[in-house]
Amino acid sequence: MLIETQLPNILHRGKVRDTYRINDDLLLMVTTDRISAYDVVLPTGIPDKGRVLNKISAFWFDQTKHIIPNHLVALADAPEAPALVEAGSLMADLPPEVARQSMIAKEADRIDIECVIRGYITGSAWSEYQRHGTVSGKPMPSGMVEGDPFPEPIFTPTTKAEVGHDENMSDDEVVAMVGADLARRLEEVSKAVFQFGHDFARERGVILADTKMEFGLLHGQLILIDELLTPDSSRFWDMEGYEPGKSQPSFDKQFVRDYLTEQGWDRNPPAPELPDDIVAKTEDRYLEAYRLITGESL
Repeated sequence: MLIETQLPNILHRGKVRDTYRINDDLLLMVTTDRISAYDVVLPTGIPDKGRVLNKISAFWFDQTKHIIPNHLVALADAPEAPALVEAGSLMADLPPEVARQSMIAKEADRIDIECVIRGYITGSAWSEYQRHGTVSGKPMPSGMVEGDPFPEPIFTPTTKAEVGHDENMSDDEVVAMVGADLARRLEEVSKAVFQFGHDFARERGVILADTKMEFGLLHGQLILIDELLTPDSSRFWDMEGYEPGKSQPSFDKQFVRDYLTEQGWDRNPPAPELPDDIVAKTEDRYLEAYRLITGESL
């Protein structure tokens, strides 16, 4: 398992990804096997998780590049990777176990908004709906049950918190941060990518219930960055067992969240260790998500 990386030129260590500078234009983004829940990094890692997230993101970046460009240049273990950077760079001595779960990416100016798209009511949206009949403060149809599809996917952006929990943002707050034109573009593109991913996954027996995306600006152009439609950033449900009115069988980290909730964890650090059987079952879910969506085994 790859839990920590210690390479030169560290730029940022996130909950899951460690980002290093290759040169003035390119970054190395290492997807570790760390896992977070409720914005807290757990002390236990998940084997193969970093490889799944790295490769499934690359898969989706390629599938959606007709909708919007993205920051991916190449997977770090791709044959063409060495030719993309200068000799003597960070890439020269990159260990194979790091390269296989890393990508070379263009550096962009990150927009500090988590662009969340929800196609079905679940998670925090379901909790809010039960209390107030709203989702992200917006009124929803009455009589919905857990797992119901929304009449159409909804945009529920949140802040991008470095520490603590992300907070819901109103439409006005998004406009105040980035301006009306970019706010509208973020919503339109997020919905378009979600709809493409939803339709693609559905043909493979998987329901994309919701997801979150991040964007940046590169030479003034909006691009997708970070990860895309992964089991960390999305809820993937098994179509075979899908039935509104209950928690759905999933191929994502909801399994870990459910376990932690059952343990009575208050969602504040430190998080408890995960037992071996929960780790193994989580790994299986991530590998199955990759297999179903890409059609390949890792």
